[in-house]
Amino acid sequence: GQCDLVMTKIKNFAKKNIDLDIHVRTSMVRYWSYVKTAAIRIGNDILEVEGLSDFSLRYWINYEYMGELTDMAGFPVSINANKDRYTIDLDSAYPGQKIEIKTFKEFVGVKIIGATEKSFGSAVGIMGDFQTGNTYARDGSTVLHDFTELGLEWQVLPSDGKLFHEMARPQFPDLCYLPEDPRGERARRLAESHQITEEAAEAACAGLGDEFDRYGCIFDILAIQDTVFVFDDIIH
Repeated sequence: GQCDLVMTKIKNFAKKNIDLDIHVRTSMVRYWSYVKTAAIRIGNDILEVEGLSDFSLRYWINYEYMGELTDMAGFPVSINANKDRYTIDLDSAYPGQKIEIKTFKEFVGVKIIGATEKSFGSAVGIMGDFQTGNTYARDGSTVLHDFTELGLEWQVLPSDGKLFHEMARPQFPDLCYLPEDPRGERARRLAESHQITEEAAEAACAGLGDEFDRYGCIFDILAIQDTVFVFDDIIH
């Protein structure tokens, strides 16, 4: 679906009496979706990163476009030479741990590296419970197994705060946009039109080891309905 989601949130992060919040903004393409923007707030500092098709750098720090980026709440922030990976170094509070935002074309991903019970054990959000892996509702006790229900449950609410520099539809109380057609109807229509399906694109891209290369490959195949052109572009 398409909306803003609470990926994870932690109260009193690093015992600094500050909160950590990670929100992601998804975009829907036909019958699947991907993360196009991610926003991380630590204390009073907010970093927002967006992916672009031309691989260019695009971020906001505390709502300032391409502002000076050195740290967030005292945690150092760096950008790699390829300008596709942002690293928030948590070493001062949690040795060896970091939060990484990676971009590939329009795709954005957030990875928490080295997370432990001490650092992320109290996290809540769409990622689920750190210890059990259970995906809980906001009440902290109801386990949701349906991903659509889980997404709707963790849609960003006004009480979650405003992390993105600008609003994008839908915003609560409007619910996340969902695909209109059931999967069976989609499969029938794709078969009749001889279009490349999501499953076929996933199979064609399965050999790519890097997750972002794989997502980019799937996206391009579905967009242009051509596997040969996409692989030629990746190889060269």
